[in-house]
Amino acid sequence: MSSDDDAAISRPAASSKPTGMSRFLKGQSDSSSDSDSSDDDESDDSDQDRSGDEESGDEVKFIKSAKDKRVDAMEATMKAMENAQKINDWVAISNEFDKLTRLVQRQANVAERVPSFFIRNLSSLETSLSAALAKEKDAKKKMNASNAKALNAMKQKVKKTVKEHERDIVQYQKDPEAFEREYAASVSIETPAPRTRVSGISEGGDDETPEPEDFTTVGRGGRVAQYTSDGIFKNLQLVQEARGKKNTDKAEQINILERLLEVAVTAYQRIRVLLALISSRFDYNSSISSHMPIELWLSAQREVDQLIAIVASDPQYSVEEVTQDYDELLERTPEQEADGVVRIRGSIISFVDRLDDEFTKSLQNIDPHGTEYVERLRDEKGLYQTICRSQGFYEKTEQTEPLSRVILRRLEHIYSKPDAVVQALESSAALSPSVLSVSLANKGTTTALIHSLCVHLYKSGNPVLRTRAMLCHIYHHAFHNDFYTARDMFLMSHLQESIHAADVATQILYNRTVVQIGLCAFRVGLIREAQATLQDIFTTQRVKELLAQGVHQQRYQTMTAEQEKAERQRQLPFHMHINTELLEAAFLVSSMLVEIPLLASIESEELKRKAVSKPFRRLLDFADRQVFTGPPESTRDHIMQASKALQDGDWEKCRDLIQSIKIWMLMPEAGSVKEMLSKRIQEEGLRTYLFTYAPHYSTVSLSLLSRTFSLSPRATTSIVSKMIWNEELSASLDQSSGVVVFHRIELNRAQQLAQTLADRVNAMVEQNEKSLDLKMGGTSSWNERGDGAKGEKRGEQTQERKGRTERSRGGGGGATRGKGGRFAQGLGTVATRVR
Repeated sequence: MSSDDDAAISRPAASSKPTGMSRFLKGQSDSSSDSDSSDDDESDDSDQDRSGDEESGDEVKFIKSAKDKRVDAMEATMKAMENAQKINDWVAISNEFDKLTRLVQRQANVAERVPSFFIRNLSSLETSLSAALAKEKDAKKKMNASNAKALNAMKQKVKKTVKEHERDIVQYQKDPEAFEREYAASVSIETPAPRTRVSGISEGGDDETPEPEDFTTVGRGGRVAQYTSDGIFKNLQLVQEARGKKNTDKAEQINILERLLEVAVTAYQRIRVLLALISSRFDYNSSISSHMPIELWLSAQREVDQLIAIVASDPQYSVEEVTQDYDELLERTPEQEADGVVRIRGSIISFVDRLDDEFTKSLQNIDPHGTEYVERLRDEKGLYQTICRSQGFYEKTEQTEPLSRVILRRLEHIYSKPDAVVQALESSAALSPSVLSVSLANKGTTTALIHSLCVHLYKSGNPVLRTRAMLCHIYHHAFHNDFYTARDMFLMSHLQESIHAADVATQILYNRTVVQIGLCAFRVGLIREAQATLQDIFTTQRVKELLAQGVHQQRYQTMTAEQEKAERQRQLPFHMHINTELLEAAFLVSSMLVEIPLLASIESEELKRKAVSKPFRRLLDFADRQVFTGPPESTRDHIMQASKALQDGDWEKCRDLIQSIKIWMLMPEAGSVKEMLSKRIQEEGLRTYLFTYAPHYSTVSLSLLSRTFSLSPRATTSIVSKMIWNEELSASLDQSSGVVVFHRIELNRAQQLAQTLADRVNAMVEQNEKSLDLKMGGTSSWNERGDGAKGEKRGEQTQERKGRTERSRGGGGGATRGKGGRFAQGLGTVATRVR
């Protein structure tokens, strides 16, 4: 009979016939064979009490409880150790000691105190082992190898076990008799497991039917578990001592703590039990790669709310991470404290952080295309309420450091969400009893709410919190199409200078912010700024990895299992992803509107090879090499065919191809974006036409250009005038006749050679400046970072040299980045290595 099952309940025999008797109810002579079939690891569960009165006609059998069996097994094991110790058999001692430690571990798993004789024998064994080790040199000569190895192993085992029971051993060594009396008193308080009486069989074979009062229902482990408020702290100590040990039944521990919470009567008891219970729920799943079961998470979230409610309603109790030492077995009251406040060791903000992390981890492991993901996402409202409750508590108690941490958690839940979602979360948080100093109700708009939260974090002494708050603030402005505010905040923060030293999560947030700024510039029609901002991240060919939206598969390099696991653990939940196809469409369309006029303005093949957007140029060259071009299917196909149409001057076909891309449906305000793109295609089509056909015309009518590209005469005149003013076009405007007069400058052989030499000198100067920056300790060259006034000044000087070179050729080459290029230098390289 195994004690791991529920304790046996006495019951009468099912049949009165002797032939139908079970072996369990046979006489004493038949029970001897059963005692031989005991397993070595389960000896504490399989030994049965064969006591009975053989001489009596009414045979009576008693079944021991699981607790008594474990105690008997421990006594038998220690007796075997004493016998082996007499013959110096350390191999047997080591084996028996391993069995003994397993029995003691089971004793702790069911929250039972370790017997006093175990402490007594452990102290004796430590003394004997010390004496044996003192004679180790002489003993090794007589010992065989296995016995000497077992002796050394016992040294480590006993040392570890003594450390675990150090407190009891010290008490025993101080006063053995007092220790024994204290143990006997504690055991007598506990309700002993009842011995159930099993009636034997009479000589006539008739069963004796027991009376109803003979039946006793017992709990798991063969004992009646009774939990009262008087023994809460003792049971808490036993549970915490078993925490983290091998073979600990975590579900049983949680069950015990739940029952302790039911019998807790004072606020101090409830706080202590809740702190242990929440920690046990988080410990249930020891694997860092899998998420916490949702039922446990919901229970932990409710208990965190309960804990916050207790400490918030009663200011005489405070949960703090650092407190003075106190006796955990005694009840504490505010009257006993000097300042009237009972400080309990714990951390509410750690629970909130763990809840948030486990919520994110569960979303990472759930299929985002199923209904379970949506159901799980609804729990964010309850989590946000818990975060707001904890913020209200820390504001009330004026705990600065945890308050900043919880405000950042709140900020990270709302900074990237639309206003409607933020309003729903804030309305649910308003139902909580906590009074927040910053809420949507008293701020009016989400922008004002996020501004207030970020300003609080800017005053924090933690640089990581300040950096993440700045990035969230910039992301929010870019998400709401406030490009200039986001750009100015980004450049003034100088985050591009120090982001390479930040942690991986902050680098990912940095990349997401830069990408969102690029999308913002695209939505508001700042095409050059959008292309320059998105340029760096698409050059790396690792867009998903840098945005933590997927694992990058390298062609000539494979990741280890640990690296791949780390990559997947830092992935963002699906609902936070930035659509990479939409991002690529915005980048390629911006590159098309910048690159196609530039290609038309350059005459020499050497300068044509110097592309502004290398990814776009590679795709365009690949499309040019295709023998047959079919109907466009993907987003790239639409953009490449639109680029060819724009090169040929067919702006209407280019517009139709761009507007037929289906991914624009995911863009906020898609209608206005398509209208903006149509206008920009008309303007860039005009510029491309002028760059392409300027060498073939002496004059061209402004009215013809206006009708050809469906632009107003005023818009056409403005574009041509701007090109002439920027010296992109070598021409003049005759307003009286309404024509553009082109000028030609023919270079002789010496001038052509001088221009070639000037280009090569410019290239050499740029290379020397890069080498100088690297030598002076810079991590990258100025034209990659451009993170200071020096880099921006050099960039302007280089652009000016290139402009002078192109102007001396008689037009072309003036279509430089302008403000967009300088902004890209200020943003810096976003391709940070996240592994």
